[in-house]
This record gives sequence, structure tokens and C-alpha cells, in this order.
Amino acid sequence: MGAKILIVDDEVQIRRLLRVTLEAHGFSTVEANRGKDAVSQASFVRPDLVILDLGLPDMDGMEVLAQIRAWSSVPILVLTVREDEAGKVHALDHGADDYITKPFGMSELMARIRVALRHAARQSDQPVLHIGPLTIDLARRIVEKNGVSVKLTPIEYELLKTLAKNAGRVLTHRQLLKQVWGEQNYETAGHYLRVYVGHLRKKIEDEPTRPQLIVTEPGVGYRLVAPQEDSNEVSVNDGG
Repeated sequence: MGAKILIVDDEVQIRRLLRVTLEAHGFSTVEANRGKDAVSQASFVRPDLVILDLGLPDMDGMEVLAQIRAWSSVPILVLTVREDEAGKVHALDHGADDYITKPFGMSELMARIRVALRHAARQSDQPVLHIGPLTIDLARRIVEKNGVSVKLTPIEYELLKTLAKNAGRVLTHRQLLKQVWGEQNYETAGHYLRVYVGHLRKKIEDEPTRPQLIVTEPGVGYRLVAPQEDSNEVSVNDGG
């Protein structure tokens, strides 16, 4: 069997749907319908990925996330409601690797899972990253697009490097500001991020006004996507 996935959801129908779909794709599955059981299962079976619903009957899903994150770096994909942008941001800022909204399409879910597992497999820093048309040499701080050198300012490079090392994952505004600028008060510094993302898009996108590499997750943050990898399955939605 492939990677082992822990499914945490109190809805029997969702667990069954996820189990059948995941096992059809070669994954093995373990299930939990309560937060306490989820924490125990995560410790006991050591899954390769966790799908975590935040609405659990015995404890808040964020507490489950916190307890698992206290000792494990296993990829955690959070299930949340469509309109709850604050919940998405909170989950990502506190250790979730990605999120998917309910109701969700199974093709999108599988794409998110593949991205999370790939990211976990390459956690050790690679000296050179290849993402779509981009080549990023981390040791020499060189960026090329289709073999042509791209000149970036130090901030632009740090922003691209941070996105690239988390390729396929959404990073919140707070996470990017903290990692690139060390900024704690993101409320007042958020405009810096928007400006620099705009500058970066002008240098690496074919059409900066219709970005295909750095895409916006409205109200949440940004995601670096390789166009040829799962581009037909991963949601690309840009709003600035």
C-alpha cells in the first residue's frame, strides 16, 4: 500500500467517501471520529498525512492540530467551511499545511494530498529547486526562468524562496511577513507584501495581470503553483 492517511471526521458518510477514494488511489487509511482518538491514532500509527475536520464533537479541531504539532511534523490537511476565511488563516498560522473547503471535489482533494506528500518528502533543503519554468539555486541565490537569469532584489528573492520551498502550499500573509521581514504586526505591514508580490509577478510571470505561478488565495495568502503539476485540479483563484 501507499502512504498511510489518518481521516479525522465525525461524519460517517465523509469518512466512508474518503476511505473508498483514498484506497482506490493506493493509500491505506485509518479513521477517527473524535479529537481524542485522532491524537491517539496519530501517535500510535504514525500516519504519513492527516485529513482533519475542525468540527469535532468532543474537542475543537484546532486543539487536535496543536496537540499533534507539539511533537509531529506530519502534513495536516484541514477540512473547513467555504466562507470561513478567518478559520483558514488561523489553521495555517498554527501548523496546518493546507486546507480544503466543504463541499469539496475529490480530484482537488487528491491534488492537495499529492502536493502535501511531495513537500514532506523533500523537507531536507534541496540546493536547486525546479518549479515550472523556474530554477532556484538556493546555494548561489540564482533564479532563472526558462534558462534566462532573473534579477531580483534581496526581498524579492527571499519572498520567492519562501514560496518555492513551500511550493503547492498556501502561505498566509502573516507567515510570509514573518519569514521574509520578521514582521510581527502584519496588520500594518500587509501592504508591503502586496507590493512585493506585484513586483515579483512582473519578473517571473508571462502575464503579470493573470498570474499562473504566484496565485492568490483571497483573504488568506499566496501559493506558488507549477502550471504543469496538477494545474487542472488545484484551484487557481486570483484577486490581487
